[in-house]
This record gives sequence, C-alpha cells and structure tokens, in this order.
Amino acid sequence: MTGDGALGFWKALEEVCPTTSHQRCTVHKTVNVLDKMPKSIQPAAKADLREIWTAPDRATAEAAVATFAEKYAAKYEKAVTCLIKDRDALLTFYDFPAEHWDHLRTSNPIESVFATVRHRTIRTKGALSQDTARLMVFKLVMAAARTWRKLKGENQLPKVIQGIKFQNGVEVIQTPAQNAA
Repeated sequence: MTGDGALGFWKALEEVCPTTSHQRCTVHKTVNVLDKMPKSIQPAAKADLREIWTAPDRATAEAAVATFAEKYAAKYEKAVTCLIKDRDALLTFYDFPAEHWDHLRTSNPIESVFATVRHRTIRTKGALSQDTARLMVFKLVMAAARTWRKLKGENQLPKVIQGIKFQNGVEVIQTPAQNAA
C-alpha cells in the first residue's frame, strides 16, 4: 500500500489486512524534506533524494540515504530527520518486482483522479441529486481511466499475490536445501 503518510489509514488497513506492506510516497516525502530547507539548496537536495528513489538496489539506496544525511545533517537536521524517520517505508518497493517500482513509489496517479473528481463535485455542490452525483463521479473516473498507463510487469502480480518473495526486484528462488534449513 502506497501512501502519503496518513497514519490513520495505514493503521486501519493493518486491522483488516495485517500483512500489507507500507510504501511511503516518494513524491510526498520529497516535498516534506525540501520544505525544511532553504529554496537555494532545494534543487541539489532534490537531485540527492532522487538518487535514493532511483537506486538499482536497496544497498545503494541505503548508501544514498546515508550520503544525504551526512551532507545535510549539520545545517538541515529537520530535513534529515524527516527523511530518516520513514526510511524503511520509503524503500519497501525493493521487496517487489522491479517492473512494479515505478507504480509503487508514488500515490500521485491515484490522487490526480480524485483531485479531478473533488474539483468537479465542489463546483456543482448542491446542484446534484445523489444519483446524479454518483453518475458524474463514475463518468469522471471512467474518463480518467482512458489515460492510465498499463501496469508494467502484470505477469508478476500472481507471484506477489501468492506471497512469493522478491529481493531488489528479483524473485527469490528457494531451493529444497534452503527450505529444509
């Protein structure tokens, strides 16, 4: 589950689906970290944060987090603390197929659909019956769906659903000897 850090939603999800993995939205986290830095530093810091999100594996991402912390901690402790506190949830995507990483790192595609619906429903507030409002929301979502990208690596979904483990985006193959240990 990719989220922007709304902990109430994650807590509720844990009650219903306790094994759900939490992935912190990297776009929201980038904005939150940069908000704690002066504008003059933000372009360089944003590039450094991108090094974390685009690292080829978890070890490289962890090294990029450490580099960011070392580089900015002395002057921008709040920004570094903001990044470090969600470290595990920021790197959860490495436990899924590499083809899914683009889709897992951010919740923005989902949010953009709801932003359109919210914008339209606010503008027509009070002018719609419940049935008309539902129809409008349905039509707006259907129109937005025409522009959605197809999920990369959809062939990997059955494996994810079955609980097959991935490490750094690659399926972990268990040999019989490993299973016995």
